[in-house]
Amino acid sequence: MNETEFLARSQAILDSLESQSDDWVSIYGLDIEASRSVNVLTLVFNDAISVVVNSQTPSQEMRVVAPSGNFHYRFDDRSWNNTRGGPELSEALSQIFSEATGQAIRVMV
Repeated sequence: MNETEFLARSQAILDSLESQSDDWVSIYGLDIEASRSVNVLTLVFNDAISVVVNSQTPSQEMRVVAPSGNFHYRFDDRSWNNTRGGPELSEALSQIFSEATGQAIRVMV
């Protein structure tokens, strides 16, 4: 994928996560504070647990920093896969956000 395609995909992911977090606040009454600076989205759950999702254009990766660790994801023409094995991006974020909120959260990216 070229840089333009990567930027479009990565920005769509960040846009989607930001929108979904607003929905979770409305639907489930969760305490989530979302802040965004260009290609970095920070979600703070219950004023205590931070999860950062950002895009890295040079390596064409999405990166996630969470209490459970730091993760890197690359797109394979179908999905964003963990570069070290493990669940793909949507599944991983669902697990991370569910643990942070104590509520079953399903992430779609």
